[in-house]
Amino acid sequence: MNNSHRPPPRRTPPRRDVLPPNNGSFHHDWKPPYHHRPHFTVVLRCTTRTFPKSDLDDIVSRYKSKIETYDIHSTGPLALSLYFRQWIDALEATVSLWEEKLDGDHSLTPYLLPSKCDMERLRDRLTTLFIEHVKQLIEGDLVQTWQKKLGLVVDEIGKVKTRLRHHNNIGVYEELTRKKVGLESEKRVIEKRIGEFKSAMECVLSFLEGRLSVEDFKVIRLSIRFDDWVRIHCLIKRECRRLEDGLPIYAFREDILRDIYNQQVMVLIGETGSGKSTQLVQFLADSGITAVQFEADANQLAEYFFGCGTFHVEGRNFPVDIRYVPCASEHASNSASIASYASDVVRMVAEIHRTEKDGTILAFLTSQMEVEWACEKFKSPSAFVLALHGKLSYEDQHRIFLDYPSKRKVIFATNVAETSLTIPGVKYVVDSGMVKESRFEPGSGMNVLKVCRISQSSANQRAGRAGRTEPGRCYRLYSESDFELMSPHQEPEIRRVHLGAAVLRILALGTTDLQSFDFIDAPNAMAIDMAIRNLIQLGAVLLKNDVLELTKDGLKLVRLGIEPRLGKIILECSEHRLGKEGLVLAAVMANASSIFCRVGNEEDKLKSDCLKVQFCHRYGDLFTLLSVYKEWEGVPQEKKNTWCWDNSINAKSMRRCQDTVFELETCLQHELNLIIPSYWRWNPQVSSEQDRYLKNAILSSFSENVAMYSGYDQLGYQVALTGKHVRLHPSCSLLIFGQRPSWVVFGDILSISNQYLVCVTAFDYEYLATLNPPPLFDAPKMESQKLQVRVLTGFGCILLKKFCGKFNSNLHRFVSHIRTTCMDERIGIEVNYDRNEIQLFASSRDMNTVSSLLNEVLDYERKWLQNECMEKCLYHGGPGLSPSVALFGAGAEIRHLELEKRCLTVDVFHSDVNTVDDKELLSFLERNASSSICAVQKFNGIGQDSDEKEKWGRITFITPEAAAKASECSPVEFNGSWLKIIPSRSTFGGDHKMFSFAAVSAKVSWPRRLSKGLGIVKCNGFDVDRMVYNLFGLLIGEKFVHCAASRKYPDSVEISGLDSGLSEAEISDVLRAATDRKILDFFLLRGEAVENPPCSACEEALLRELSPFMPKRNPHGNGVRVQVFPPEPKDSFMRALITFDGSLHLEAAKALEQVEGKVLPGCLPWQKIRCQQLFQSSLSCPTPVYLVIKEQLDILLARLKRRKGAKCYLQKNENGSYRVKISANATKTVAELRRPLEQLMRGKTIDHPPSLTLPILHQLFSRDGICLMKSVQRETGTCILFDRHTITVRIFGSLKKVKLAEYRLVQSLLNLHESKQLEIHLRGGSMPPDLMKEVVKKFGPDLHGLREKFPGAEFTLNTHHHVIAITGDKEIKQKAEDAINEIVQMCSAVPLPSAQVVENGSSDGCPICLCEVEEGYRLEGCAHLFCRQCLVEQCESAIRSQDSFPIRCACEGCGTHVLLSDLRSLLSSDKLEELFRASLGAYVSSSAGNFRFCPSPDCPSVYQVARPGTEGKPFVCGACYVETCTRCHMEYHPFVSCEKYREFKEDPDSSLTEWCKGKEEHVKQCPVCGYTIEKIEGCNHIECRCGKHICWACLEYFGTSDDCYVHLRSIHQAII
Repeated sequence: MNNSHRPPPRRTPPRRDVLPPNNGSFHHDWKPPYHHRPHFTVVLRCTTRTFPKSDLDDIVSRYKSKIETYDIHSTGPLALSLYFRQWIDALEATVSLWEEKLDGDHSLTPYLLPSKCDMERLRDRLTTLFIEHVKQLIEGDLVQTWQKKLGLVVDEIGKVKTRLRHHNNIGVYEELTRKKVGLESEKRVIEKRIGEFKSAMECVLSFLEGRLSVEDFKVIRLSIRFDDWVRIHCLIKRECRRLEDGLPIYAFREDILRDIYNQQVMVLIGETGSGKSTQLVQFLADSGITAVQFEADANQLAEYFFGCGTFHVEGRNFPVDIRYVPCASEHASNSASIASYASDVVRMVAEIHRTEKDGTILAFLTSQMEVEWACEKFKSPSAFVLALHGKLSYEDQHRIFLDYPSKRKVIFATNVAETSLTIPGVKYVVDSGMVKESRFEPGSGMNVLKVCRISQSSANQRAGRAGRTEPGRCYRLYSESDFELMSPHQEPEIRRVHLGAAVLRILALGTTDLQSFDFIDAPNAMAIDMAIRNLIQLGAVLLKNDVLELTKDGLKLVRLGIEPRLGKIILECSEHRLGKEGLVLAAVMANASSIFCRVGNEEDKLKSDCLKVQFCHRYGDLFTLLSVYKEWEGVPQEKKNTWCWDNSINAKSMRRCQDTVFELETCLQHELNLIIPSYWRWNPQVSSEQDRYLKNAILSSFSENVAMYSGYDQLGYQVALTGKHVRLHPSCSLLIFGQRPSWVVFGDILSISNQYLVCVTAFDYEYLATLNPPPLFDAPKMESQKLQVRVLTGFGCILLKKFCGKFNSNLHRFVSHIRTTCMDERIGIEVNYDRNEIQLFASSRDMNTVSSLLNEVLDYERKWLQNECMEKCLYHGGPGLSPSVALFGAGAEIRHLELEKRCLTVDVFHSDVNTVDDKELLSFLERNASSSICAVQKFNGIGQDSDEKEKWGRITFITPEAAAKASECSPVEFNGSWLKIIPSRSTFGGDHKMFSFAAVSAKVSWPRRLSKGLGIVKCNGFDVDRMVYNLFGLLIGEKFVHCAASRKYPDSVEISGLDSGLSEAEISDVLRAATDRKILDFFLLRGEAVENPPCSACEEALLRELSPFMPKRNPHGNGVRVQVFPPEPKDSFMRALITFDGSLHLEAAKALEQVEGKVLPGCLPWQKIRCQQLFQSSLSCPTPVYLVIKEQLDILLARLKRRKGAKCYLQKNENGSYRVKISANATKTVAELRRPLEQLMRGKTIDHPPSLTLPILHQLFSRDGICLMKSVQRETGTCILFDRHTITVRIFGSLKKVKLAEYRLVQSLLNLHESKQLEIHLRGGSMPPDLMKEVVKKFGPDLHGLREKFPGAEFTLNTHHHVIAITGDKEIKQKAEDAINEIVQMCSAVPLPSAQVVENGSSDGCPICLCEVEEGYRLEGCAHLFCRQCLVEQCESAIRSQDSFPIRCACEGCGTHVLLSDLRSLLSSDKLEELFRASLGAYVSSSAGNFRFCPSPDCPSVYQVARPGTEGKPFVCGACYVETCTRCHMEYHPFVSCEKYREFKEDPDSSLTEWCKGKEEHVKQCPVCGYTIEKIEGCNHIECRCGKHICWACLEYFGTSDDCYVHLRSIHQAII
């Protein structure tokens, strides 16, 4: 199109303050947005949010010759402005544009601005245009289309009638008859539908022609201005749409309206899909009838109204297949706040999506929270998940009607989707069978919102959603019998609501006996009584002579026609010239639950909470809502929606409040002749007497709903009339402030999972005295019983955690005890770990008692911490052996060194461990043992054997004498049952790491019963004869054996005459070599068991045999462990398990080879050791690890299984973890197989680089650290495990992924540490209660002011905890903290207490470095604050210097020992081991020679030196098995005194010299080697050990004996 001759456009910015009204003309004072105006202007308004620019271009091009200029508006409701010089041109353009709009050429609405010209001419032209348009519609294409449908139906009826005239069988005849009836019904409906449309068009035509009579009955009664063309056009379009949609109720509109006009009562029954919910109200409104719609039992209503007529409208529904699929709800929802049926719904939706064909899925849940949870849980790339509930914005609700190509719509909805809503494409419905229903309980005065079963009518409504547009299917998650048990209809509303308004209206009708009033559904008598009591308290009703009378206020409330308490607010406010405020209060209170929007994900909800703070008023919810409405009302109309969106306000609720205000204004004006001012007198920003008037008005209206603050947040408020304690609802605006008002009045008590006060407003206690009638409760008595608060400080974090116990179990138990003692269930205790304080809540009468009991418990826990020790082994022995142990305790001191292997630990058993009071038991044992307990390990009962079900736990005493004394009193009666205490062979509390490499185990055994010489061979029955033949007379050992078939067992051969010293394996080898038949089994018959050495002796003996083959690499162990199992009475063999360090597989093989066939000391010769030739090992991993490594593990196992002589298989354990078992015939094979498996299943432990310090790793304890770790896991596809005890991190997965995850985790932890958050608390102490609101007021809800002021930092406001989290460097943190302090000083002139800043500790600095504390750590024993790194360096200094023990607090004047719990928190496990070794060295050094280390290099074992004057005893080292004399500290020398042995060690020849004295003739020295030789008798030829042959006579030596004999014969004349 050529646009070269167009007038020049003038594009102007959108003017939202310049909007034309809806009536086709503008007010006289409207002006176009430019200075030089043409005479006439036509504007086109767009009724939709967007409009096609091509329409504007076409319009401009059509009128370019007549318009002077034009303006195109890019945004806003105005689309185009056309400016004309001539009136006739503007008139013709307006008419032409309306004609095009009626023809559907464009969607814009034209308006001709008012002028002094003839506007009547425009009206006449448009009237003619509309009349012609209506006449065309009456016989137009739409009607013709339905006429054709009618013709087709008539033709079909004719065909059916023709077939009925012929002879047909009964089945065909009945089917044709039914079809004929259906077609005739459809014909009547189409005829009536066409008739209804024509009737409506006739009404419009009569209106336009001016011939509509008031007396005439019309389906549409127009009560609008004659020239409201937009309204008329909307009516015409709506009628066309009704004809096109064809809802069944449309065909019966005139019949329904005539019945309503002609009958006093008419009951309409509309089926699902009939259109009753959406169309009926419009029909009544169009015909001028005021409509009130509700659902009820039609038969009950008809019967109540004396059998009045009913009108039935069939629905338009497609067939729906109902399927009952009840769920057992065995699967958890992984959320404590989500019910199991929600999980069932999500699971069923997933199954439908996976198995069914295309079609939208609609699932019904009960609440917004469940809907949002389901949307998060359901994940599918081929589905688009949508939520539908009442608190969604219009835009979000509209999304359910949109199409999403190539994706299935899945909608999770509340019961808002049950009726009055048709979602196109819904084919599948999932019905949970549950609904959240609100009910008023008169007994408690509470509005209870609880989940309950739906009714049958609701179930059918839900099923009907699947058949609105096509045949569908409904899955009901309950059984058919459950459906039959449901009530047919929902319980009437009169039984579920407060009856104040109903009772007031009944009284106004003159009825005084309410209990006998003829209700359709009679409510509870208690509900009526409570409503009467409430009306009396409001002053609306008086009780005179047992007769109820309305007061003047009561009559006014009746005329208002609203809930009496809301009406009372309006009347009270009006008396104080606050009429506007009173109306708004009544309106917003009726919509209080929906004004603030809190939807979306967690981040959106937190943002909404922050936005709400700016409106929160210190006097409560109603004042907050009042301020919201006041600010909203001041926003220009076109900006209201944007303002609501920006402030997370529900725009629809605000418009509803505005409509309510307008209606109430009209009602007051007409009914009470009361004019409400349009201005506000109340200002939310300024405290004034209006606040007092409003609070008084609210109190007088809700005087029964008064509550007093209990003094304890966990209890909340005490309701005055019931005495119950109810907490504020989480959405209450009072929670924004740091201080709770003492007295409040509330709108309702909402009971969901818990009970909450809603619509809460604060008032002053003095106001109660002004109430008339007076309140029904004793306010002074309640005030006197209010709880007091006492704060105790100066505690360590670990002490507080021990006091609270796991999951606060100890704290709950203690609180229950003091409540029973003081007989007050309100008493409470709160522990704040961040501030190291305890808060007590008790009445003034009980406070001292509670404080005294608490101090006793804390002293008891403090004593445990001070006495706590670790039982550390000096070296690693076998499980059954008792290595030397040391008790490592406070100050890093050795509290006791046990070298004699006496028992320090006892196992405690009780018949009913669940009823035992732990502290009472420990105190009892301490009293009996007359000693302190230093360690306790309580068993949890999980995974224990049946004989250990009564095991309470394990206790370690300071001395072995105490442990022995405790054991001696066993059994002893305790709490009505027997307490058994036995010495324990196990130790705990130390470092249990054994091997640095994979463990390899082997089984060994030796007989404990002597063989009877008789054996049994098991074989196949058909091989018995052949077996006897082959084995008869066989030589086994040194005896010939006798064979015979067994008479008792047909598949066995008896062999007798065997040597009793032979083992089963030796005999079996010979038997298998002697026959070609298969031997299934062989065993010997053995006699009585012989007495064996104790298991511990056997373990030590085996270790002695194995240790020589083990290298001395590890100073704390020998690479092997032995466990001998106690035999059962029927066992024929003693069995033991030997576990080797996998790196020593060669040494293990050699050691086992040497042990094979040996006899242990104390055993008989026939008790030879037999080593199993199959070695085993296993590796386990938890389920999360397995899921990550599954693919690599399967590949690895498949490769390892191909190796000969080895087996690898995977199995799942009972606890859900996975285990790989390895077995092979050689230790080397086991080690080789295990090495790659261990690398995969044990993961990679992150080596701590110097930058990754313990404080940085401690961040993994925090929520941010956990989230960070999970994020790295998701991004890299790995599994990360954090050991909270050893402070180590392991990563599992493929090598490439592990490397990536390690890098990201380390970098993320370092970044998190560098940007560690500083939390500034905005409440507590002497801080102003409205500090958070002042911060929001100054810096904005999103704290953008702080971000602008400090660009390098991030700020997050947590309104629930009243905390600002700051992320940035320390300099910015300090400046931000100062900025918050400025607000504090402006609000209250009180500076921010340092205790409010969690990161910083004492302002005095660290006692060690004397600088400001960084990464503070508070010692448990004295609660002094230090730099964590300073304390670590103090411990490392003690490791280097042995004169630093005990380690004490460095604070001046303190000197308290650093407790073991502190050392565990400060040091890693390796550092703690180093500290223990250093402490042990210091202990030995300071023992004045009483203790010494084993003389073997690097051996950790310690022995006690023999006392002076006593003989030395042998010390056998359990680590290296060296024997040492405890007196001279040399090798043990039996039968030789220490002096002699020392002399011998100094001069080994001294004893020989002494021996040679007096033996000169018989003793001489070898001339070659100097060795002493002795000659007693015989010839003079002597052979020395050096190999020389010596002549005794002359000491000449020779090389051979012959040479020596020649010398003797020739020189010494010897005769030889």
